[in-house]
This record gives sequence, structure tokens and C-alpha cells, in this order.
Amino acid sequence: MATNASAGDRKHRGQARKATASGWIGSALEYYDFFIYAQAAALIFPQLFFPSGNPKIAIVASLATYGVGYVARPIGAFVLGHWGDTHGRKNVLLLCMFLMGFSTMAVGLLPTYHHVGLLAPALLVVLRLIQGFAVAGEISGASSMILEHAPFGRRGYYASFTLQGVQAGQILAAAVFLPLAYYMDESSFNSWGWRVPFLLSALVLVAGYIIRREVEETPAFANEDASGGVPKSPIAEAFRYNWQDMLRVVGCSLMNVIPVVATIFGAAYAVQASYGIGFSKSVYLWIPVIGNIVAVLVIPYVGNLSDQIGRRLPIIVGALGAGLLSFAYLYAISIHNVALAIVMSILMWGIIYQGYNATFPSFYPELFPTRSRVSAMAIGQNIGTTITALLPALFAYVAPPGSHNVPITIGAITFGITIIAAVTAWSARENYRVKLSDLGQPGAMPLDKHSYDQLRAQTMAESKKAVASP
Repeated sequence: MATNASAGDRKHRGQARKATASGWIGSALEYYDFFIYAQAAALIFPQLFFPSGNPKIAIVASLATYGVGYVARPIGAFVLGHWGDTHGRKNVLLLCMFLMGFSTMAVGLLPTYHHVGLLAPALLVVLRLIQGFAVAGEISGASSMILEHAPFGRRGYYASFTLQGVQAGQILAAAVFLPLAYYMDESSFNSWGWRVPFLLSALVLVAGYIIRREVEETPAFANEDASGGVPKSPIAEAFRYNWQDMLRVVGCSLMNVIPVVATIFGAAYAVQASYGIGFSKSVYLWIPVIGNIVAVLVIPYVGNLSDQIGRRLPIIVGALGAGLLSFAYLYAISIHNVALAIVMSILMWGIIYQGYNATFPSFYPELFPTRSRVSAMAIGQNIGTTITALLPALFAYVAPPGSHNVPITIGAITFGITIIAAVTAWSARENYRVKLSDLGQPGAMPLDKHSYDQLRAQTMAESKKAVASP
């Protein structure tokens, strides 16, 4: 009897680690695809896919195509969220990966404006819409899968690896662009070099499929399926019973304004000649790379901290602190100080923002029941990020090339948005001590802190013992 229980525990721990690795690697690979587009939209697409007569219009239009990908995300959230709650977390993650991989490879094969005129930006928009549709189910699906496999008292730590994977994907995206931008002459990079990162998505697709096919479906969803508890319309249930928490997810997801400032508008502001800052492309690309490297190191510690003190406090501190630091980051760029810009990027993006970024993969799915978890989280999160993804074009409009006080203007908008996110997080209930089966249920009671800490310590001790044993 004890032997069977021990074997079951080992299998559960093994699946938790495997699900976490799958979520990490899958998110890294998929967000590599998503963010190479972001880098290209800021650095190269204005010259390739839009008329060259007015560089201001070209910059706004290129950044707008970045935002278009997010416009498709709410649609993808409805479709893929429904799929994840009715067909399983594993199935939806595989579907997301294939859609993202094929659309990203196709961008690398597109003709430019010089060759086909307005057809070029039109095709670019279509492929960006497919990318946005695909990525809509990734974080909600991966977070739900990891959360439902994770041991009690360790959900924040395990789920944080979803976002660690996202940051790693951004590092990979910039790391691929860095040697191309540095070693290739400008004419070669503009002619064919920029296509290489997109075509490498073929390797991303194969690697991701091999990894994700090995993960089992979560016990929580499998139990729902076996008992006939899978709803026909999880979206309808989410809106009927959990609409208030879905609104909270929308509000908190406005924190996406920080990566928008750090990696999208910041890139255009620093690199595009019409702004007059003059950072080289190869130098600027190091700023988000270094910030993300620090983030990869910080995220597990914040996730673990949220298992000890709760989810809300790290999110609130991360929101307000990162919002304030956005002023300093943009100011560093405005005074042409590369070293200071790197330091501010590390503080804003690499450290303080991770209070939110490392915590929301557990905070969001804990608000909802198993029956509608993927749908509710996906819809709320993607509506919020869609709002913020339209900001690069807004920023370029309110602070176009030639504007004065760009750091004050953009910083004030950013800080105002992060205040909204912080207040929204404060209004939510804490669920880190609520058992998985009770999440999303009205009146669900958390374990008392003493009992929770004991169970968490026991779980950690068993994990360390399992790692140490041959």
C-alpha cells in the first residue's frame, strides 16, 4: 500500500517536472517567434514594408502592425480557450505551436514593398493576425497545465517557469538578431539577413512538438473528463460565474505596458534616425537581452516568494515600481547614455517588473475553476494585453520624431496604467492557500497559515529527497 502511494507520488512529481519543462520550453520557443517580429517591426520593417517617402508614417505603420497581432488575440482566446477547456491543455498547446510556427516562417518568405507595393504590408498584417491568434492560448494553457500538475504550496514557483520561458524566448529572439545586425553590412541585412530568424522557426516547430507530445494531460482535467464534468460551453460559464475576476485579469494585464515601453517603443525611440538618438541597432539590442537575462534569474525566486507571502503584494510592488522606473529608462535613452539605459532596463524590466511577471501565471488561473480555467484566463489576459499592444502606435503619435519631453509624456502614460493594474490586483482575493479542487468556487476557504506552511515544508522536503535519491 505504502509502496503504491510512493510510486504514485513519484509519478506525480515526475509529471509536474515534465509539465514545467514543457511549459518553459514551449513558451520559450513560441515567444521566440512572436518577439522576432517585435524586433523587426521596430528595427527594419519601416524601411522594407512601407513607403519610404515619410519615415514618421512608416514608423507608426510598422508599430501598428505589431499591435495588429494583439487585435487577433481576443478572438484566439475565445477559440483556443474553449478548446483547452473541452479538449485538454495538451491539445491546445500543440495547436498554438503549429499555428505560430507556420505563420512565422511565412513572414520570412514575404516580398517587400519595393517588389509588390501595398500587397507586402497587407500580407504582413494577415500573418501577424495568425500569430496573434495562436499566441492567445499559450500562456493560459501552459500556466493551467503547470498549475494543475504542481504540488500544493508550490504552485507559484512551478507556474513561474512559464514566464521564465517567455523571457528566454525574448533573449533568443534578440540573440539571433544581434550577430546578424553586427556582422552583416546594412544592405545585406536589409536584403536577406532579416529573414533568417523567421526561417529558423522551422527548427523551433520541430523541437517544440517533440517536447510537448511527451506530457500527459493534467489530472484535474482528466477527472473532469472522466466524470462527464467537461462543460459544453466553458466560455458561457466563465462569463456567468466569474466575470468579475475576468475583469480583474483584464486590469492586471495592462502591465504589459512595461515590455511595450522596454522592447518596442524604446527600440524605435533609440534606433530610428528620425528620433535623433542614434543608438546603433546592435548596441540597442543588448538592452532587452541583458534585462531578460536578469529576469530569467529573478523569476523563480519571485514565484517561490509568492508561495510564502501571497500573490497580490509582489504584483502591486512590481506594478508601481516598474511604472516609476519607466521615466528613468526613457530619460537614459534621451540623453544618449547607453550604460544608464542598460542599468535602468535591468532595474525596471529585469527585476521590479518580475514582481508581476513571475506571479501572474499562478495568480490568474487560481481565480477560476478547472471547468473554465483556460477560457477565463485567456480571454481576460488577451483583452488586457490587446489594449496595451496598441500603445506603440499611440506613443509614436503623441510623441513622434521631433517631439520634446518624450520621457515625461510616455512615462506618465505608463505610470498611470501601472497604477490601474496595482489597484486591480489589490481588489482580488488571495488564493495561494486554497486547494486546487476548491479554486474558483464561491466561499472557498484557504488553509490557515500554520497548516499551509507545514504542508508546504513537507512538500519541499519530499521534493529534495526525491532529487537526492538515485
